[in-house]
Amino acid sequence: MKKEYDLSNMKSRKNLYASKLKKPVTMRLSEDVIAYFKEMAEESGVPYQSLINLYLRDCMTHHRRVDIQWHKQL
Repeated sequence: MKKEYDLSNMKSRKNLYASKLKKPVTMRLSEDVIAYFKEMAEESGVPYQSLINLYLRDCMTHHRRVDIQWHKQL
């Protein structure tokens, strides 16, 4: 193994995983929702932020839609 390598002649390549990278976001979540995911995370050994991401990804993958109907006031 060499002490140093000359990388000046290397060609750059597109990152194939760039679309899979995570982007930090700020969200306001209810404390009971956070507690729920933290409890599930502790049981499964997965960080709760990752667990929330996995749940949202599952919703996206299965094309789940939120079913919210607002009642009209008379």
